[in-house]
Amino acid sequence: MYLPTIDLALMVDSIPFLLSGLGYTLGISLIAFVFGNILGVLLTVLGFVPLRAVKLFVRLYLSFLRGTPALVLLFLLYFGLPYQLNAVVAAIICFSLTSSAFIGEIYRGSIAGVNAGQWDAAYALGNRFFPTMRYIILPQAVRISIPALSNVAMDLLKGTSLAAMITVPDIFQKAKIIGGRTFDYLSMYILVALIYWLLCIGIGRLQHQLERYFQQKYR
Repeated sequence: MYLPTIDLALMVDSIPFLLSGLGYTLGISLIAFVFGNILGVLLTVLGFVPLRAVKLFVRLYLSFLRGTPALVLLFLLYFGLPYQLNAVVAAIICFSLTSSAFIGEIYRGSIAGVNAGQWDAAYALGNRFFPTMRYIILPQAVRISIPALSNVAMDLLKGTSLAAMITVPDIFQKAKIIGGRTFDYLSMYILVALIYWLLCIGIGRLQHQLERYFQQKYR
């Protein structure tokens, strides 16, 4: 009976080639996270606008993107449009949209967690909705949302591996290439899993640093 083995020498030799795709993995993740936050904040603010049509749009947007697999949206953007987008652009748009839906819900819950007296005090001082949201409520909501946002960042980082399905040369695509050449997918996939794990550890460290910073700033 054939027993699969791990080729440590191949794993070590393959590290430079895999890391050559790290720029795509980190770049797509970072850009999508930034745009996802911008869209998420916009959706959150729109959710507070007292217009039924706007609230309905926000609910449908969040429901659709939270309920649609990222791979389906990625294929739709890359293969389904009348003209073909660049693979990296399609990946950035896909992960920006999907992450914005989850981030929007995170901010909505975080805003709900801010003491209602903050709103009353701001309005009593003559502040209107948008200045109150921007300068008083959102900074506190961001502090509350850091743990949940770090989870989104980790999921986004791991989720970018789907971009390999549309030929983006990220670390997962590089692992597939070496696996195809050597027929040793086991070693390659273990190696790429370790790389993603180390990257997520880095995000976790950043989360703790941000939590400590906000605790010292707002205590």
